[in-house]
Amino acid sequence: MKAPRGFTLLEVLVAMAVIAIALGAGLRATGVLVDNAARLAAVTAAGWCADNELTALRLTHNFPGVGDADFSCSQLGRSYFGKLVTRPTPNPSFRRVDAIVSDAQGRQLLTLSTVLSQL
Repeated sequence: MKAPRGFTLLEVLVAMAVIAIALGAGLRATGVLVDNAARLAAVTAAGWCADNELTALRLTHNFPGVGDADFSCSQLGRSYFGKLVTRPTPNPSFRRVDAIVSDAQGRQLLTLSTVLSQL
């Protein structure tokens, strides 16, 4: 008579442990991808906010004074807060303007810079 063929309990437990480790790694990788996608969306929307503020400055054709100004913006259903930081340059006919955008929790997401000229 032939002996019954099959897996021992130890072999089954080892196989289950290997599968559990592989699934855990897959779940972690998926979580990281979701977090990265959310961060990319937030940074993209913050970039739109900064670009809108800098474009508005260009369209007014007013030479900005040196100093800081706060602004807020809503993109993709989220609120963003920013600061326009205007600084002089070695050439007095130009100003450097940095738009610094943060999320609702105050984490800085993006800094976008431009140089504006006096007309």
